[in-house]
Amino acid sequence: MTTSRLAFCLVVCLPLTVHAGLHYSEEKYAELPARWRGFLLDQRALRQIAVPPSKEVPASLLRQQYQREAERLSQLENPTADEIADLGALWVRLGEPAKAVEVLRPAVRRHPGHFRLAANLGTAWQMQGDLPRAAEALAEAVRLAPDKQRKLEELHLKLVRARMREKPGTQSLDALFEVTWIDSTREYLIGRFEPAVRKVLTPTVIAQVQQLALWLPADGRLLWLLAELANGYGDVGIAAAIMDGCVTEFGLRDPQLLAHRKRLREAVAAADKKQHEEHVSQFEPRSARPLLSKASLAALPPIDRKGTNSLAWEVLAETTLDRQLRPTFAKYLRDLDGLQVEMRGFMQPLGEDTDLGAFMLVEHPIGCWFCEMPELTSIMLVELPEGKSGRFTRERIRVTGRLMLNANDPENFLYTLREAKVRDDLAE
Repeated sequence: MTTSRLAFCLVVCLPLTVHAGLHYSEEKYAELPARWRGFLLDQRALRQIAVPPSKEVPASLLRQQYQREAERLSQLENPTADEIADLGALWVRLGEPAKAVEVLRPAVRRHPGHFRLAANLGTAWQMQGDLPRAAEALAEAVRLAPDKQRKLEELHLKLVRARMREKPGTQSLDALFEVTWIDSTREYLIGRFEPAVRKVLTPTVIAQVQQLALWLPADGRLLWLLAELANGYGDVGIAAAIMDGCVTEFGLRDPQLLAHRKRLREAVAAADKKQHEEHVSQFEPRSARPLLSKASLAALPPIDRKGTNSLAWEVLAETTLDRQLRPTFAKYLRDLDGLQVEMRGFMQPLGEDTDLGAFMLVEHPIGCWFCEMPELTSIMLVELPEGKSGRFTRERIRVTGRLMLNANDPENFLYTLREAKVRDDLAE
């Protein structure tokens, strides 16, 4: 697995009162655009909801939460239109669009003026690959949409109609905006847009495409579009990482994508540490992460004070920092302080040495630390027993140790696993 492929796996909120595309009432968004790292983390979390659990990849807390709620709503004898809209959205998120169509289609006939039902049905048809029916339902959603949501619904409909006209197997960049900014006759600019292009591809455009990619998290072509936008705003490392993921994770092989990916990877490789540290993005996000809703901590298992407790990254994500970097930990995390816990993640060395007595553990692997450093609340320090060391690996590992929380010293890590033991994640 390459460094840039690994990098792809990463990556003051004002909530919107409503949102469109795929409606689940408990899935709320911050004001977009969001920071690239935060967006990629939440977009990946939404994509993982559809991944069935296995021995290697246990179900995420979000999947568990969505599955329970879908089962609850499925048992209702007389669900309301809003409850059916939620159920359809949950089935789409869980990777079962046929079940979504099954509940949404008759509900749309019974409630012909219900916006969320029409929008969710259009997305469900799209996930099933029936673009004509998707376009029909989304056109109705546009007609029914409140003014604040209509622009995004129109963009979603435009995407579906454009793809209806494509030849099967097309993987080219979606031409969603009225500007010619990437074609074979133009110079490919690294880290900037031409002035005329910048006037059209504003941060509002980034917000719109981010929203589309949150509704459709398994759509690699939308991520490619976001990579091009990130590059145009100066975030070359992020753009290269996203493009690498488009190729390796989503299997996109469009010649233009491959050429742009190569150029960006070369630019990142040529940049030295000083350039990374001095890099200033032209992108000004409106929020740190797009998702305001989080997996319910009630889903977590009871704490075993004598045994080893599995600690999910979602629990660490509940930690907040004030302006003086003083943390507030979730109660569940506080209750684990001093106890044995087990975590899965990826090694990040503290320095150049690959023979490690201590290292950072992060949820997703990182290519360029200067471009893609995670939030302080998402880094665990792992300390092996005195005199012990381990070799650096890029594979996911399983770490067991005694959790220690740091609420007082802003110069040190928030969380430490002491006397830790490291195993390959696939080990029994």
